[in-house]
Amino acid sequence: MDAVNLLGFDLPGLAAYCEQLGEKKFRATQLFRWIHQKGASDFEQMSDLAKSLREKLAGRAVIRALDVISEHVSADGTIKWLFDVGAGNAVEAVFIPEDDRGTLCVSSQAGCAVGCRFCSTGHQ
Repeated sequence: MDAVNLLGFDLPGLAAYCEQLGEKKFRATQLFRWIHQKGASDFEQMSDLAKSLREKLAGRAVIRALDVISEHVSADGTIKWLFDVGAGNAVEAVFIPEDDRGTLCVSSQAGCAVGCRFCSTGHQ
């Protein structure tokens, strides 16, 4: 059985997953805080979770960000990343720096229909 990546869940999804594991819904809030507020990626770090739950999660779940296929930094400071989303698909994100702010464009699907010139996601 493939491990479930907990980064793929919002809070209600995490609550449903905890229930599938036979855990109380409030565990989802604890997990969410550890993952998204404290940046934990190892279940052993989650000291307020029962050891039995940490062991259960370690055997069935992971906390893993997308793999970066490539990163390109332009002379103007623009950074373009290509991320592997599995099954042979990739999405792109581009950070465009400006004087007083920055813009981050994130493709939310492989094969985006917007077709920005600088983005390869729309050309899949």
